Amino acid sequence: MSEQILIQPNITTKSEKTIKAEQSLEQARICHERYLIRKNNSDLEDAINNYIDAVKYDPTIPETYYRLASLMWEQGQISLSAAIDQCKTAVSLAPDNMNAHLYAGFFMQMAEEFPDAIGEFKSAVKSGKMNSARPRLVLSQAFLEKMNSKSANLGDYFGFLYYFLSGSLMLAWDRPLLKMLYKKVSDDVSVFTYSTVGNFLEKFKLFDKAQNWYKQAVIGTKRSQLFYDRIGDLALKNKETDLCVDCYRKVLEANPLNRDVLVKLATVLQTYFPENTSETIECYEKLLEFDIDKAAIYYELGHLYLKREDKINSVSAFKLALEQEPTNPYYNNSLAYAYSRAELYDDAIEYYQKAIAINPDNEWTSIVCQALGGIYAEINGNIEAAVATYQAGIILNPKNYELYLALGDTYMAEYDLDKAIKSYCDAVIVEPDNYRGYSKLGIALYEKDFVEEALVAYHKSIELNPDNPYAQNNLGILYMDGLLDAEEALDYFEKAIELDENYTMAYFNAGRASQQMGFTNDAAHYYQMAINLNKDTQELDEDDIMTRLRQLFEV
Repeated sequence: MSEQILIQPNITTKSEKTIKAEQSLEQARICHERYLIRKNNSDLEDAINNYIDAVKYDPTIPETYYRLASLMWEQGQISLSAAIDQCKTAVSLAPDNMNAHLYAGFFMQMAEEFPDAIGEFKSAVKSGKMNSARPRLVLSQAFLEKMNSKSANLGDYFGFLYYFLSGSLMLAWDRPLLKMLYKKVSDDVSVFTYSTVGNFLEKFKLFDKAQNWYKQAVIGTKRSQLFYDRIGDLALKNKETDLCVDCYRKVLEANPLNRDVLVKLATVLQTYFPENTSETIECYEKLLEFDIDKAAIYYELGHLYLKREDKINSVSAFKLALEQEPTNPYYNNSLAYAYSRAELYDDAIEYYQKAIAINPDNEWTSIVCQALGGIYAEINGNIEAAVATYQAGIILNPKNYELYLALGDTYMAEYDLDKAIKSYCDAVIVEPDNYRGYSKLGIALYEKDFVEEALVAYHKSIELNPDNPYAQNNLGILYMDGLLDAEEALDYFEKAIELDENYTMAYFNAGRASQQMGFTNDAAHYYQMAINLNKDTQELDEDDIMTRLRQLFEV
């Protein structure tokens, strides 16, 4: 339902409007009262519709605005800020209307706008004069609520006592209402006590005791939402993530429109329960209803959909984020990535280019260049564009190790060995303790017939990472095929097999080395293992292995 309810009907005379407004208002009051007693949704809808009709017929009646605001807010049809605006309209129409000020103060208090709320309650006290018992007691509760939620000062304590006592005296003749208010204030005092002691325990890092204290507060007060929220926060500090999530869920069971807890629950689920994407998505979808930070929410939803391999919805979510903030480079980049996952590469290129053009940060943009260059090189086969993009990224961030490797790989694919060696050498200079650069450099040097230099590169790679089976195998190849040292080579092939028992190529090379050394049975074993594994990997020509195997036993 729209929050904009000021609709002017086509009524010809003032008397007709007044009569229809009074009839609608009276009917709204009846339905409202029935709803308060029976909690029947049909009564609620009738009350709302009649209040709206009353506003249409006569937009100068203040009561319609604050009562309609209370019902619509209760049902989640309008936000707190919209409810406050409706009540301000009522106040502007009748500045001396005590109830208009009361309702405005109530919603401001809910929004934790305590100074404004207290100001409205004081205006209600002033308007009510000798009949201001109710606004006085409500004002005392506002002071108490402020003390529960914020750091209180001495004036807040005195304000609470003054308005509570004076309001109670004025209500002395209304015992049923006084009993009800005392019960409410008693609960608020209890909440204040539990909160104060809990804050004290938290301040001294007694988190377990504070948590147990808040659990007692859940039972001892009517504010279970508040204390489940605090237990959840403490559980998160203690890394008790299951308890944390359970507490936040209990808060949302009581109040599904608690935006702060929805944000916290979504964050905890994303961080500690990444597999639970369904519930996290539900949280963000509920957050969209508040119409706040929609771009950021769509952005998070896009990544969650990507985790679920829901490529269509991920693209849609990132596009909706971009509709809110078209010049956000991160949203452009994420949409490009979603398009690439959906294999819509032309669209991906377009949005990667937009992200690069915006360039919020050289280091980040250089990473985007790497992604775009990868599409040019691996998908489009546009080597010139790939090289240009990688080089642009390197200019933006000369320390981007991955860009040098990607550029070197592109040159290797074109068999431009000199440029590949230069790129890999640049990578090694940037990160001299990263084994991958030395491994790639070793391959390029060997292809260039720089065997000794390739040996140095591979030995350095293994020194940095001795658990890399591929480097061990390649180093073995250098010894066997480059230096004709089968004995030294076999040690590296066997090390590669030890690191990866399903490494087909290492078994084949171990067979070759064993064959050269005359170890027939060992060679046969390695060749047979290569044949068995090759049925799955299809890395080698099986006929070639079978030929080598037969040759072992020929006289």
